[in-house]
Amino acid sequence: MKRSNYLTYACALLALVLTFGTADAIAQKPAIKRKTTVRKKVVPRTPVYTVARGAVIRVRMNETLNSKTARVGDTFTTNVTEPVYSSNGVVVVPVGSVVTGRVDMVRPAAKGGKVGQIDVSFTRLRLPNGRVRAINGSLTAVNTDGANIDNEGSASGEKMGHRKLIFYGGGTAGGAIIGGAIGGGKGALIGGLLGAGGAYLGDKYLKGKEAKVESGTELGIYLNQSITMPRFAEVSE
Repeated sequence: MKRSNYLTYACALLALVLTFGTADAIAQKPAIKRKTTVRKKVVPRTPVYTVARGAVIRVRMNETLNSKTARVGDTFTTNVTEPVYSSNGVVVVPVGSVVTGRVDMVRPAAKGGKVGQIDVSFTRLRLPNGRVRAINGSLTAVNTDGANIDNEGSASGEKMGHRKLIFYGGGTAGGAIIGGAIGGGKGALIGGLLGAGGAYLGDKYLKGKEAKVESGTELGIYLNQSITMPRFAEVSE
């Protein structure tokens, strides 16, 4: 009887030890760490649109250029007067955008009826929302009907395509005339440059007219390279 009680006691004690030992082992077992997947935030790409090479941007001069006072490296600004559309009809350059120009060459008027000349290029576009874009633009006319530019604030003439244009002295009261500059020469002038200057070209003592482009004159900027930009938004993204 005593032996039976002893076995019962021993079994109970063994069960108790096993129970607490197993619980302690479970408690000491390190927890399994689960891998957490961090998802990167996907930022949608802003679609861009292309304004093709050869497009003409219509602008209006904000300052006056004069071959008598201008210097190579001088900059000036123009305001866009008509919206510029991409090849698929999206407005990328709105009215009021600012295009910065640079004077590349100046020749003041001289005796012998030599008229003043100003060569310019256009290098920078700034939208009303603050977005800035470098451009490569040349002077061109804004209309396709054959005509000339004068100092009354209007520029028109045959679209010249890739032909480089510069300002020449001429017209009334020193107004500028756009002319084609090919290989460094005068090339084929638009409008009546010879008629405007013919009265004094033969007098070696008479000074020619300065090339003077008044503030408010409308011009065309020919894009020598295409530009790629997002759709215009009032606030820059």
